Amino acid sequence: MVKKSGVLKLKNKTKFKQTKLGKISNDWKDKKISNCIELIYGEGLPETKRKKGNVSVFGSNGIIGFHDEALVKGPGVIIGRKGSVGEVAFSKSDFWPIDTTYYVKAKQGDDLIFWYYFLKTLRLNEMNSHSAVPGLNRNNVYEIIKPIPEIIEQRAIIKILLDLDEKIELNRQMNKTLESIAQTIFKHWFVDFEFLNKNDKPYKSSSGKMIDSELGKIPEGWKAGELKELIEITSGERPNEKSDKRDSEFSVPLLGASSIMGFVRETLYNEPVLIIGRVGTHGIVQRVLPPSFPSDNTLVIKTKFYEYVYQILCNVDYDSLNVGTTQPLITQSSIKAYRVMIPQKLILEKFENIIVKLYTKVNSNNFEDESLSQIRDSLLPKLMSGEIRAKTRNNK
Repeated sequence: MVKKSGVLKLKNKTKFKQTKLGKISNDWKDKKISNCIELIYGEGLPETKRKKGNVSVFGSNGIIGFHDEALVKGPGVIIGRKGSVGEVAFSKSDFWPIDTTYYVKAKQGDDLIFWYYFLKTLRLNEMNSHSAVPGLNRNNVYEIIKPIPEIIEQRAIIKILLDLDEKIELNRQMNKTLESIAQTIFKHWFVDFEFLNKNDKPYKSSSGKMIDSELGKIPEGWKAGELKELIEITSGERPNEKSDKRDSEFSVPLLGASSIMGFVRETLYNEPVLIIGRVGTHGIVQRVLPPSFPSDNTLVIKTKFYEYVYQILCNVDYDSLNVGTTQPLITQSSIKAYRVMIPQKLILEKFENIIVKLYTKVNSNNFEDESLSQIRDSLLPKLMSGEIRAKTRNNK
């Protein structure tokens, strides 16, 4: 299959040859990893020694801070050596890998970005060579032998995968912008009180009447109240069984206090809900589309004023609501009793109508990213094994 339009230029008709590793693409060569790349130890950089700057500091599980000086010139590939063993990260710009990582140096003119993608297929996270603290021995990596394409095909493979990743990143950046716009409108309306009055003029700066309340000055017709006046709240549930991977049977996301923690068969909610942590992690507010199954360490919130309540929840001081001793705990009662402004219904409805349009685009981008990620993850091992060929002048 060759797709001439869009990002994918693939070719399925591959000629194979038999090697010690089995059948591989006819024009690929079996190579030892040690002949292709070098894994170099990072250097320690305690947080107390970091100076304010924009150089990314990488630990074994990704960026852990910033510094004013780089150890390695970008672009670069970073591999978790201790702790999060085998995690593979990429930095476009100069960076500082600390001593729990390796960074990669390519040999023989190979493309470093190719090795970023290739290393992600090697299951390095399964190569723990230590018992107490997980660790990755680079000598074990060096002994791996794999079929490797020539540089021209490496670059063709990179083009396909980068196009997908760049589109995903573009959507993420667009979502950040849309979410920032929503936050700005919320502040303009409900902090600065500059929503439009009946004459389409900014309320407060057009001498709109303000009244006293326990929350300070608020527009006339508004009141101070409790969040329970705007929401229904309950706790999530514990599923009977779950799967770490999504498939046709286990397809419903199981939501934890901060993210998806697996997949289940049943649907608990078939409508949009807001989820916050009940036990353990607090302060992360998840917007959840149906179908979903919030776990028993979450609080689930339903409301007619989804966008307004979402912004309120993003600004709650959850530490002040914690009643846990051995581990953080927030109760339904604490959230219900949280003091908030209750604007006039007409103002809330206007705000909902504006913001829902922004988040419709955010949701669309998220759906597209999920689809693109599935395509990328499906193509990655096939491109790296030669099962599917990236189209070049040599393999038309």
